[in-house]
Amino acid sequence: MTKIKFCGLTRTGDIEAANELKPDYIGFVFWSKSKRAVTAGEAKILKSKLDPSIKAVGVFVDEDIEVVKSLLNDDIIDIAQLHGSEDGTYINDLKTSTGKPVIKAFKIRSEDDGRQAEESPADMVLLDSGMGTGKTFNWEIIKGVKRPFFLAGGLDPDNAADAVRTLHPYALDVSSGIETDGLKDINKMAAFAASVRKEDIT
Repeated sequence: MTKIKFCGLTRTGDIEAANELKPDYIGFVFWSKSKRAVTAGEAKILKSKLDPSIKAVGVFVDEDIEVVKSLLNDDIIDIAQLHGSEDGTYINDLKTSTGKPVIKAFKIRSEDDGRQAEESPADMVLLDSGMGTGKTFNWEIIKGVKRPFFLAGGLDPDNAADAVRTLHPYALDVSSGIETDGLKDINKMAAFAASVRKEDIT
């Protein structure tokens, strides 16, 4: 069963929608340059309203490792997702000192990027077209990737089933594809989840 991650949640209503639709993961963005960024305080309040069965992922770009550790150790997030130039030392330190999983994101432009992802010491990897581009990449490039991965980049209710059928990813990660006018749209969130789950059944 392909798992679902709704990323970039910022409002109580987003959490309520997630609690209703039951994705496996939701994401809080802690990168200040993102229009979906939240503070640690905001994330703590939102996490307190989240169904405990749903894992909260924190999205970071070259953040001070102590900041990430604090958010993990305080249970504001359950998993760290790294989108910057964080190396193996950073990843291993984070894993060892918190005991929490780490996802490393890779921007896919060639098969070499997929090979790098396969060698990452992170617990999980995410293959993307680039941080928040809202565009898909050439999926053919990653057909040789053997380790389980999150697929991101340009996903929406219309192409989610095709992604599951074509790549059999561990999870689909969606943000802008479930928004209307820059805000999460429960109807699009529901359509996305239904599309993934229907394809898994067929």
